[in-house]
Amino acid sequence: MVDIQRLNELRAHGQMTWTGGEQGWIARPDDVVTALAGEGFEEYKREVTTHRRGRRAAGGVWQGLNTHTGAVASAIWVSRSMPNEALVFIDIDGEPLEG
Repeated sequence: MVDIQRLNELRAHGQMTWTGGEQGWIARPDDVVTALAGEGFEEYKREVTTHRRGRRAAGGVWQGLNTHTGAVASAIWVSRSMPNEALVFIDIDGEPLEG
């Protein structure tokens, strides 16, 4: 498993919780992206999809590159019924970050 200190801090503070049934993390996407950026991953792709009605975000994808190591981080999320909460899938260099 990949060890990213800032993601570990989100888990420790209950801001990122593993859901084994869905094999992803329940978290706020902005928190995950901020943590990855804080670890040296520079954003090079970010896309957000919206619902037709209300323009509420339905999901999105973020990718970042660590120019010092060449590592790539990805976060893909699908919004859930709770505001600011999503099911987030994270991988670093193709290795999924699992709970």
